[in-house]
Amino acid sequence: MANTKIEWAEKVWNPTTGCSHAGSPGCDNCYAKRMANRLKGRYGYPKDDPFRVIFHSDRLEEPLHWKKPSRIFVVSMGDIFHDDVDGFWLSAIWSIIERAYWHTFLILTKRPERFGRLTPSLPFYKNIWLGVSVENQRTADERIPILLQIPAAKRFVSVEPMLNEVDFTYGTGVVTFSPDDDNPAWLEGLDWVICGGETGPKARPMHSDWVRSLRDQCQAASVPFFFKSWGEWKPWAIEDPNIRKTWSDAPDFKKFGYKELRHFLDGKEYREFPK
Repeated sequence: MANTKIEWAEKVWNPTTGCSHAGSPGCDNCYAKRMANRLKGRYGYPKDDPFRVIFHSDRLEEPLHWKKPSRIFVVSMGDIFHDDVDGFWLSAIWSIIERAYWHTFLILTKRPERFGRLTPSLPFYKNIWLGVSVENQRTADERIPILLQIPAAKRFVSVEPMLNEVDFTYGTGVVTFSPDDDNPAWLEGLDWVICGGETGPKARPMHSDWVRSLRDQCQAASVPFFFKSWGEWKPWAIEDPNIRKTWSDAPDFKKFGYKELRHFLDGKEYREFPK
């Protein structure tokens, strides 16, 4: 169960599972909740409340048995910094990360403010990449400045599902890492950006120009850009960057389904990783 189809990771590790709505639209069609409901009563997902936050002690030492160095997505089926994730659980998880030094642990959260509060009790390790998930400008404004204040070997942002255009290029110069800064040059403090459309039966479309804008921002700042997929919807103009249709043009999008769509943008793959 540890291997994963998530394109930017090689394994997943779920010592905790479960979450609740974080109050932003990216949670509305949560893949993890949908999957937990499908698995209720099996594989450690409670039958009465499958997306309840719980600790799986039997999974805690899994990374120690994986001898091949891997990129491991930590808690793909929840949010490791949910308020219901006990501090003792986090200490146990951090202990495994320290011991499994040959792996790279990718931690992605919608709640960086809790990690910020816990930073004094959770040591910095060189094999932790810390990221925040954002879906629009508001969530980027709220979460990225907090991320930039927290020590990590690499900091990254996952814009998935991308529900609106996001501007990472607020100004230039040295980033202050202050959440009150009116002019944060975020990309100067980031090492990686992931982008992807929404999947599932209620998926919302992602405009091709939003993706192009994010790619161009990353290229200008020499930040690796990983384009995961278009999600369920494909823009008709995907293969021709010279064709620009507006969001209101209904013929601009057709629902093909995730398995039918490729991850090419303007005829090119963007599968870049931090060095």
